[in-house]
Amino acid sequence: MSFIEISNVSKRFGENVVLDKLNLDVNQGEVVAIIGPSGTGKSTLLRTINRLEHPEEGSFTIDGRSYYLTSNNKKKILALRRETEMIFQHFNLLKNRTALENVMEGLLLVKKLPKNEARAIAIRELEKVGMSDRMHHYPRHLSGGQQQRVAIARALSMKPNLLLMDEPTSALDPELISEILATIRQVAKEGNTILLVTHEMGFVRNVADRIIFLEYGKVVAQGTPEEVFSNPKNERLKEFLQKTNN
Repeated sequence: MSFIEISNVSKRFGENVVLDKLNLDVNQGEVVAIIGPSGTGKSTLLRTINRLEHPEEGSFTIDGRSYYLTSNNKKKILALRRETEMIFQHFNLLKNRTALENVMEGLLLVKKLPKNEARAIAIRELEKVGMSDRMHHYPRHLSGGQQQRVAIARALSMKPNLLLMDEPTSALDPELISEILATIRQVAKEGNTILLVTHEMGFVRNVADRIIFLEYGKVVAQGTPEEVFSNPKNERLKEFLQKTNN
C-alpha cells in the first residue's frame, strides 16, 4: 500500500470535465511533478486534495487514514487539511503580519502551541529558507521571491505529511525563480513528500522522482525523469515536450 492514494477523483465545472476518475499513488518522501497542457486539471487536482475545490467523487488516503473528498463534515475537512499544506502561486501572506508572525500564525491558531514554542519553530524554519535577516519585515517590504520563501517556511512549520506546490514560481520575475527552485530543491532533499505542479521542465528533470503527464483530467503517462525526457513512449507526451522545448 502506498503512503498516499488518490482514488477516482472527478471534478467538473459546468459541462467541462476537469478531472475524470483520476487515480494516483505517492510514496513517502517522493517528489512527484505533475505536468501537462494548460487547462488539464493540474492545479484543480491539488486544490481538490486540499478541499479548496469540491469534487463530484473521490477519496484521499494518507498513511492508512481515508478521507472522502465529497464530505462536507467540517471536522473531516479540517483533519484532511492538517495532513497537507499548500504553497500557492501568489504567496497568500497576511499583509499586516511580519514574516515571523506569518509563520507563527498556524502554529498558534491551528496547533495551539505556546507563543514561545511557535516563535522558536518559526525562526528555525525561516533560517532554513534563508530569511532570518528579514523575519521582522512585512510582506510589502519583501520581494516576490522572499515572500514565497516565507510561504514555504510557513508550510514546513506545520510539519505536513504532504506538501502541495501549485506553480510556486509562476508569479515571480525570471531573476527570482532560481532562488525559489533552490529552496524547493533543499526541501525535497530533506525527505518531504511533495506533489508539485510546475512548468519549469529543467527543474522537474533535476528534482522530481517521478513525473505525471496529465491531459483531459487523466494520467496519460508517467515515469522517472529519464524515462519521460529521454525516452517518452506516449505520443501526446512527446508533442507536449517538443512544444515546451521550442
